[in-house]
Amino acid sequence: MQLDQGILPTLCTTSPASGNLTQEFKAPVWFVSTTMKSSWMSPCVLLLLLEVSSVFLQENDKPNFLLMMVDDLGIGDLGCYDNKTLRTPNIDTLAQEGVKLTQHIAAASLCTPSRAAFLTGRYPIRSGVAGDLRPGVFIFNAASGGLPSHEVTFAKIAKQQGYETALIGKWHLGLNCKSSDDHCHHPSIHGFNYFFGIPLTNLRDCQLGHGTVFQFQKYLPYRTLGIVLVSAVVLHFSGLIRVRRGLILGLLSLAVIGTGMMEEFFRIIPYFNCVLFRDHSIVEQPFTSENLTQRMTREAVDFIERNSARPFLLFFSFLQVHTAMFASAAFRGTSRHGIYGDAVHEVDWSVGQILQTLDRLGLRENTLVYLTSDQGAHLEEISAAGEVHRGWNGIFKAGKSTNWEGGIRVPGILRWPAKIPGGRQIDEPTSNMDLFPTVVQLSGASVPQDREIDGRDLMDLLQSRAEGPHHEFLFHYCNSYLNAVRWKPQNSSSVWKAFYFTPNFYPEDQAACFHTHVCFCTLGYVTHHDPPLLYDLSKDPSETTPLTPDTEPAFHSVLAVMQEAVEAHRRSVRPVESQLTVGNLMWKPWLQPCCSTLTQLCRCQKQEGDDEN
Repeated sequence: MQLDQGILPTLCTTSPASGNLTQEFKAPVWFVSTTMKSSWMSPCVLLLLLEVSSVFLQENDKPNFLLMMVDDLGIGDLGCYDNKTLRTPNIDTLAQEGVKLTQHIAAASLCTPSRAAFLTGRYPIRSGVAGDLRPGVFIFNAASGGLPSHEVTFAKIAKQQGYETALIGKWHLGLNCKSSDDHCHHPSIHGFNYFFGIPLTNLRDCQLGHGTVFQFQKYLPYRTLGIVLVSAVVLHFSGLIRVRRGLILGLLSLAVIGTGMMEEFFRIIPYFNCVLFRDHSIVEQPFTSENLTQRMTREAVDFIERNSARPFLLFFSFLQVHTAMFASAAFRGTSRHGIYGDAVHEVDWSVGQILQTLDRLGLRENTLVYLTSDQGAHLEEISAAGEVHRGWNGIFKAGKSTNWEGGIRVPGILRWPAKIPGGRQIDEPTSNMDLFPTVVQLSGASVPQDREIDGRDLMDLLQSRAEGPHHEFLFHYCNSYLNAVRWKPQNSSSVWKAFYFTPNFYPEDQAACFHTHVCFCTLGYVTHHDPPLLYDLSKDPSETTPLTPDTEPAFHSVLAVMQEAVEAHRRSVRPVESQLTVGNLMWKPWLQPCCSTLTQLCRCQKQEGDDEN
């Protein structure tokens, strides 16, 4: 029987005897037994109970969301993606019970833009989380850039739909704008009710013996400045140029002072960048990373236990396996691949603990679980002591910070026993942006119509209802530059990929940029191609041999279709303020989060339990 929603208020708010409004409609459940004594109230109470039950069932019918993102995990690091030397039984079981995506693509090959795309379902260029400079990510907590507050995340929409939301782990999308505690880019601004984690990322600075984030990277001009100053002095005394003696003394003083200040600044960076938050309060500065994955796992278990009776969304964002590498004592020495492999083992343990919690609480059937990496493995990761800490991208070329497949093809595993048939593999191109519309629609909301959403709802694909390619085109950006495009034509097994420029590797025989620690997109670090380099990934997934008009009859027609798609895409991109300009990236002392005074180097260490709610 269809309940007439217009009848219920009338029955439950008006007494037939007096016509006066009463409060029975708002009465709690315990009041039902009393009101049932009145014969005229019986239908009211029955209808009220029907409506309450309907609302209760609708709310409980909403799935929970457990979204897990590992940092810099290579697609080849997991057993379910053909790794034979690392043990990942929990993640492998998740893949066996769910759906494994084999062509799951990160929307960017660096942390900050990739995570912005994941949360918003939009290419980072649309939100301004893409720039023209070499550091394509935030490298200071005390920077003013971040994910703009007007962007809509899946967490913000889920919260509006009655979900309890939490982010545990890495954020890396900004913190402050104008003061050290305005928290204008804090996760709470973007829909997360609870936050336990770090606002930046796990840098080299956060582990002793790993050097600083600047050791191999040309992020700041201090090297260039030093070279200019020394060169001027040498050229003056060699007689090739003439510089006034006062200026020479000034240059020498500036070199000494500048070098000393820079060295001192690098020495204290851990106190500035390695900060652990609970909600809006600093828990540790600098944080101790060794047991942090275990602490984060306990936080995740506690959050699920607290919210097991209501819909929840948990974004568990691992600090591992990003530099600097760490693993707790229980996992050190357990792998054949040094501290990197140990960290992968600890990640798998953590996944297992969280999945066991779902089982224990009876939440397994109605929880959509997703596991991925924000980009491919960081192949250039070498410690200050020369230890190699790199992951494995399987058969795919290059790694993090490139749009070769090794940089953007990432694990994609989904499980929802109540709705998604398990034990399957899907080879269609998908994107980490697809989680936005998927979560939004499953939460009971509609995808926003006032902005371009580049992700596609995954449910038709996961439930085998999809017709045609999930994404016909995907566009691959390197910072704000359109680097490559992927095309999956209708009724074709081919997956075409065209590169407009590629990074200059060093050494040339290795698919990595060891001279700069990551590959850059800027002039002098790339080679442009006209015509573009073209590959068919269905036949050459390792991108070993670019096609030519001689080897591919459809060469020109394929590129023409892709160019037309690129032009249409570019017309859809509206100019926005970049969050990764010099002004938004630079360290600003007045924005520095600090649990003590800045002169005391922002140091604090709370005992376990002091930071509890």
